[in-house]
Amino acid sequence: MAIRAGFGISNFPFDRPQSWFEWVQLLERHKVDSVWQTDRLVSVDPYLEAVSVMATLAGCTDRIKFGMNAIVAPLRDPLLLAKQCATIDFLSRGRLLPMFGVGYPNAIEWRTTGRSPSDRGARATEIFELLSLLWSQESVTYEGRFYQYRDVTVMPRPIQQPLPLWIGGNAEPALRRTAQCGTGWIGGIATPEQVGHAVRTIRAEARALGRRIDDDHYGASLAYRIGSPDDPVIGQFPLVRRAGIGDEIDLRPLLAIGSVHDIIARIEAYKAQGASKFVLLPIALGDRDVFDQTRRACEEILPAIEDRKVAA
Repeated sequence: MAIRAGFGISNFPFDRPQSWFEWVQLLERHKVDSVWQTDRLVSVDPYLEAVSVMATLAGCTDRIKFGMNAIVAPLRDPLLLAKQCATIDFLSRGRLLPMFGVGYPNAIEWRTTGRSPSDRGARATEIFELLSLLWSQESVTYEGRFYQYRDVTVMPRPIQQPLPLWIGGNAEPALRRTAQCGTGWIGGIATPEQVGHAVRTIRAEARALGRRIDDDHYGASLAYRIGSPDDPVIGQFPLVRRAGIGDEIDLRPLLAIGSVHDIIARIEAYKAQGASKFVLLPIALGDRDVFDQTRRACEEILPAIEDRKVAA
């Protein structure tokens, strides 16, 4: 089973736009497996639009894979989303890692756009079915509750056949949805035990449906900092406190903060629970800090957790 790690960002932590591309080039030089962009359409913090980011990476990189962590599918049009992903995978010669979720029920996007989150799960299920069909079939006719298509064709189709459909989210419906139509799963910020529960649940549900998801297609997201819990930047990092509507969730206990040894030990705990893919999010702000945290992780953490001979 190939253990691989990628890096991701949530909001934009750099000092200037060009730094984003320089950071990705740093990851390519270190032969990092993948790079991920969080999806947030409405925010007072600066978030890049995830699909647009994937398109830029298709043209400015040669080897690294890239994914969105994760597109909130019910906020997107499925035909446009299918066409965007197919185009990006085609132009990147098969390096797109599409990942989708249903979104949090109290996310601000629902309220600000006058939408109800109540049917987001059922809507997402139809979108996932449509995406798989549009990426693989010459002509798609579909009759659903939310979407009705007649003789729809998307060309060029993705280079990857089938194009992976990764699903994110830790809630039980997300796990069942992964077992039903996903090809991989990467959870959000969660404990190793929660990730282990997710892996076991998806495997059992998939078996019951006569499906199987590859053992190395289970992953975890981990926000990390090589440093001290007292570092001031930690309190400024958007994942430390994720604001909802009328509530707040303190994510600080779920972060990996400490020495290189401490972070490696935390990753090993996830591996013991069945995770083999990791999205590492540096807890850092500003070019110097982000590049330092990333470089140290590439040089001191990745060699200890990855078997690149197996993964090659």
